[in-house]
Amino acid sequence: MVVIEPCSDPDTTRNRTNTEIPEHSNAQTEESSREDDGFETASDGESDGQDRNPDSSKPEEPTPEEPTAEQLQQKALAQANDAKAEGNKLFGAGQYEDALSQYAIALQIAPEVPSSSEVRSICHANSAACFSKLGRYDDAIKECTKALELNPTYMKALVRRAEAHEKLEHFEEAITDMKKILELDSSNVQARRGIQRLEPLAAEKREKMKEEMIGKLKEMGNSVLGRFGMSVDNFKAVKDPNTGSYSISFQR
Repeated sequence: MVVIEPCSDPDTTRNRTNTEIPEHSNAQTEESSREDDGFETASDGESDGQDRNPDSSKPEEPTPEEPTAEQLQQKALAQANDAKAEGNKLFGAGQYEDALSQYAIALQIAPEVPSSSEVRSICHANSAACFSKLGRYDDAIKECTKALELNPTYMKALVRRAEAHEKLEHFEEAITDMKKILELDSSNVQARRGIQRLEPLAAEKREKMKEEMIGKLKEMGNSVLGRFGMSVDNFKAVKDPNTGSYSISFQR
């Protein structure tokens, strides 16, 4: 029996070894094949993902601009006019307290700038009308005065203040307001008649106040002169018909 031994020639072994393809070579070949077929590698995918990031390509949206001071003032003025209009509706419905609240809101909203002086003066004058309806004439006078500080030629404010003064028997003050009305409008019949009606009342009130003052002075004088056995009856006050002033003479 003949035994055939495997070849142990080192050269032959070396040649056989060199013809084998390592496993890693096959992996590289497959990967290269996939690349040729259009498959992405991990590194390629990451790179492409960064290039397609929407945040990097979209332009930044502009930041909204802050409103200017003038725009804010115009907005506040519009809101004040709305509150005033609501107050007018309530006044027309006889809801004077609620109307006052709306006028107060309008005054709080309206900025204290020249462009809002008209709406502010109207709200003060309208508040005065509410106070007059409620019989609060002192408050009506104060509101009219505020309105006139903003608008010195505001006719309605002058008329309402004159009426409130008359209700409180402030005849001199009412006449002063009515004369101012005539300066602004000489054809105002109501103011002219008001002056004619109030002047006698004002004169009567002045005389009454003088008598009251003299009576108080007499009481004070008697308390002092009584220590000396005298009284103010020893002194006579005589009125000068031309000037309206008084002169005092002593009589025993």
